[in-house]
Amino acid sequence: MSEVGYETILVDDDGGVTTITLNRPERMNALNWRLGLELRHAIVHADARDDVRAIVVTGAGKAFCAGQDLSSGADAFRGGDVEDRDERKRVTEALTVDDGKDYWEMNTPIIGAINGAAVGAGITIPLQWDMRIVAEDAKLGFVFNRRGVLPELNAPYILPRIVGLPRAFELLYTGRIFSGRDAAAWGLVNEAVPADQVLPRALEIARDIAVNVAPVSGAIVKRMLYEGLEQTDAARYQRFNHKVFGWVIRQPDAMEGPTAFMEKRAPHWKLAKNRDFPEDLFQR
Repeated sequence: MSEVGYETILVDDDGGVTTITLNRPERMNALNWRLGLELRHAIVHADARDDVRAIVVTGAGKAFCAGQDLSSGADAFRGGDVEDRDERKRVTEALTVDDGKDYWEMNTPIIGAINGAAVGAGITIPLQWDMRIVAEDAKLGFVFNRRGVLPELNAPYILPRIVGLPRAFELLYTGRIFSGRDAAAWGLVNEAVPADQVLPRALEIARDIAVNVAPVSGAIVKRMLYEGLEQTDAARYQRFNHKVFGWVIRQPDAMEGPTAFMEKRAPHWKLAKNRDFPEDLFQR
């Protein structure tokens, strides 16, 4: 952790699950410079801990994140929310994490519990995560073109791979608002549920992962899923899959899993997601 405390997020650890809550409800959790830094710092810190098996991110109040804080008007996208530049410099130096990892390169699943409105950065940030549970009636939108800027955080790359090119063109180009139900129908999110069930459902998934998913197996599957999106040679990827599988079955968790199943008990995993991850197998 940093000696600079969090002011715009809350962090809670419980049973192998870290829950991060965006905590600017008076601004619908709109993104300012500090919130962006604190969110990234908290996720990286949680991912680095082998005792954290899943990360859930949600919003305080009725919104998830209303996107960039536009309260400074014309200067909103140029740092207009900064009142004390010395303070910003100090906090930035303390909270910036230069680990070089994108969210999809981390060894911990990240679940977005989108409990309400999520527009602009409020939807492109969770687009980079692994699973998304959304409120049925939440208002969502990639509204960038309607604010005179561009979709960011890799949205033009990620979104077509999730919903297909025609739908991605419609959503990114028009910037229109759509509902959580629409998002679920298009496969943009995993589930749409009533707003008061969003966080409980996300935590249910996270806790199941924390207990029942082997840490290294899960981390490997996450890495392979994202790498597989860019593979064009199925036979070559199958050979890689077979090599990694061969490594996994020689590990103690491959014995613990069947044993726990036959004994009808929760597994006691031996490997840690970071300490024991076979990074050398992915250096291809």
